[in-house]
Amino acid sequence: MFTGIIETLGVVKNIEHEGSNLHFTIESSISNEMKVDQSIAHNGVCLTVVKLDGQTHTVTAIEETLNKTNLGKIGVGDKLNLERCMLMNGRLDGHIVQGHVDQTGICSRVEAKDGSWEFTFQYDPSQGNVTVEKGSITVNGTSLTVVNSKEGEFSVAIIPYTYEHTSFHMINIGTVVNLEFDIIGKYVARLMNK
Repeated sequence: MFTGIIETLGVVKNIEHEGSNLHFTIESSISNEMKVDQSIAHNGVCLTVVKLDGQTHTVTAIEETLNKTNLGKIGVGDKLNLERCMLMNGRLDGHIVQGHVDQTGICSRVEAKDGSWEFTFQYDPSQGNVTVEKGSITVNGTSLTVVNSKEGEFSVAIIPYTYEHTSFHMINIGTVVNLEFDIIGKYVARLMNK
């Protein structure tokens, strides 16, 4: 379980192919604090650390993960949002995040708002996912509050700190992002459809 509060950005240093799997080696300020077999969210995708080497760690993404997330579009030099799993004795600053991406979305608009930014994302509503205004959404692993909600589209407001310390400063119109919808909303939507 995660909170959606990004700890740091990691830089992809190497990508190795093994069958349909990709092994990502990532350099970050927290890699030296990790341990093998630990779960780390990478752009909101829960992946297991399989190797450590100084300031780098390596994780493996299988074909299923690559098909359902934006990790298959990541290249050497790209940055990823990183978060270690939450501590049970700490505050839940974001919201309950599983690290299980529901689907990808596409940035359709970025609007500067005199000190902040509003990002709009579109997604395929046929998969049954929904957002509600003032509800929670996870974009590339970042816990955010929905400010506008329509079928297949939502917007989020980004403050300067989040813009600078997460991958939001690299998101442009057309960028594919990972979306994890609020777990409570998913259960309610499923019950309502029965």
